[in-house]
Amino acid sequence: MRERRPMEHALLAVRREGPVAYVALDRPEVRNAFNAELIAELDVTFGALGADHEVRAIVLSGNGKTFCGGADVNWMRASLELSIEANLDDARHMSRMFRAIDRVPKPVVARVHGAALGGGAGLVAVADIAIADDATLFGFTETKLGILPAVISPFVLSKIGASHARALALTGERFDARRALAIGLVHEVVEAAGLDAAVARVVNELLGASPSAIAECKRLFAEVREHSYEDSLELTARAIAAQRTSAEGQDGLHAFLEKRKPAWSPS
Repeated sequence: MRERRPMEHALLAVRREGPVAYVALDRPEVRNAFNAELIAELDVTFGALGADHEVRAIVLSGNGKTFCGGADVNWMRASLELSIEANLDDARHMSRMFRAIDRVPKPVVARVHGAALGGGAGLVAVADIAIADDATLFGFTETKLGILPAVISPFVLSKIGASHARALALTGERFDARRALAIGLVHEVVEAAGLDAAVARVVNELLGASPSAIAECKRLFAEVREHSYEDSLELTARAIAAQRTSAEGQDGLHAFLEKRKPAWSPS
């Protein structure tokens, strides 16, 4: 029998190892598929982790054989009976969840295996760094069901660009990890036996970077993406000036010149 966890993590397995938070989708019996409750838990959990000053990195994974198979069949069946307003509410909640992960001021590493389909591929798109088992299948499969990858589209377009997004979303085809790597959906593909080691290596690199610089980098990149060069010129100049004169910016530059490790770096 599976261990029962507190209600706030009924559909997620969340644990901490020092400054690293591990968040696993925990509905293996339905391939970690989305329903309203899982969406709400992810939204709340990433909000809380983002506000926790002791958390420096987040690893997102899925328990069982699949990272995330998309939408829960029963949830989709229930949507057939919903009004347009109720469908709008569902979609808005899901969009806010993806944005919460996308904008969390901590680096998010996706540990991807088995399959990442529909909204599961959307989770890969909002991760800062995605590492996949070489046997993983991906797909923006919504059009095969007569629906759209609408909620995930801002994040997918930002991650892989319009050309690949259109080709893969229009066909709804499934594709392998090598293609996911080629289009930039994932950043590294490894054999299953090396997946945890690859994730650990990336997490270790992240712990060697300034927490405040990471948070500001994520915020700045998101803001710059929405502006023209002329609008972003002053924005970027102010951002680097502020970080250079911050406590971590000063310590990092002094540490480099003095050939020592900065305060945030693991000993």
